[in-house]
Amino acid sequence: MTFDFPSRRRFIAGAGAIGTAAFAGCISDSATDDDPAESDENKDDGSTGSTQELPDYPYTGTPVTIDLSEQGYETTLQTVSARHEVVAEESKNGPVELPEVWAWKADDHEPSIPGPIYQVPEGEAFQIHYENTHKRPHTVHTHAVYKDWEDDGAPSGGSSRINPGESYTYDYVADEPGVHAYHCHVQTDTHLDMGMYGILHVIPEEREPVDKEYYLTLRDWDSQLHDSHVYDDVSYDPRERSSDTYTINGRSAPTTFHPEKGSPLVVEDGDRVRVHLVNAGYESHPFHTHGHRFEVVRDDGALVPEAARHEKDVVDVAPAQRRTIEFTAEADPGIYPAHCHKAHHVTTEGKYPGGMATAIVYKQVMDTEEFQGVMDAAGFEG
Repeated sequence: MTFDFPSRRRFIAGAGAIGTAAFAGCISDSATDDDPAESDENKDDGSTGSTQELPDYPYTGTPVTIDLSEQGYETTLQTVSARHEVVAEESKNGPVELPEVWAWKADDHEPSIPGPIYQVPEGEAFQIHYENTHKRPHTVHTHAVYKDWEDDGAPSGGSSRINPGESYTYDYVADEPGVHAYHCHVQTDTHLDMGMYGILHVIPEEREPVDKEYYLTLRDWDSQLHDSHVYDDVSYDPRERSSDTYTINGRSAPTTFHPEKGSPLVVEDGDRVRVHLVNAGYESHPFHTHGHRFEVVRDDGALVPEAARHEKDVVDVAPAQRRTIEFTAEADPGIYPAHCHKAHHVTTEGKYPGGMATAIVYKQVMDTEEFQGVMDAAGFEG
């Protein structure tokens, strides 16, 4: 998803220098120059040691937001084998890749991890046409919204698998407002884990307007699964799954700060901000915002009564859970980390910092040297 992230040169320097300096330090290497474990010859390049050539797959693109009301309340999905950069090549310590993922491809857009964000107004009927051009059988399963049992997408419940070369049309009614998940439900411990997940947002008929709105999908991965699909000398057993990669919208820090490939929460002073959190992984994630307290306004799509809301700065998001939070951007303008508070989830290839971290970024500080340092680490040259 691409955000409105103007060039830093368009904004006045000054405010929030302490906050930006502190954050720039947070994304530097944790090891010192004299740490032999981090010298170039001792660094782990992430390879398996195999000389086997990788498949000539396309790389994933950035997830798009599709308003189904603008295309006749229908869309076509496919599954594409692809390579996925968790940390982009141009980012510090990049690239870090998953050599094979199974990515959703919507209509004429690029395949992406996560899949496209579908938006549909509450009460409308809509269709997903699934064309299986992939090598495995798949289905589409959506959470919450109404469908006949044949369209539930779960073969264990009687829904049909869509075999390679086959197509199927799923019919839905957007009767449950809020943010929901969709994913493949064939051998879910593999197919969802390979990347077949996305967001379905049923836009409520009545909702309070906000100044900024963002979607963050949290995900933990076991890279051995992906290696096992391309390297003959790597095996994988889902009973021994062990997460070692942590992402927000498919990327790990510092690529998460990249304004085009990542997911920074860009705000202006006084903005009311809404953030939809979705956990598409196996582990729970206590999501924490620095410098800002928020309220949980929706839980699994359902509106939380105002009497039950209270301010907090950490909220746990369980597997498959969706939580919508809102806050007002009224801190001293700066760059404030937002991340999972399980410290090992803020690592990439075992190195801290990295992983499941992004930031609340005030436009007022985009002309500072500290902001430049964050962008250099992310590999952004805008």
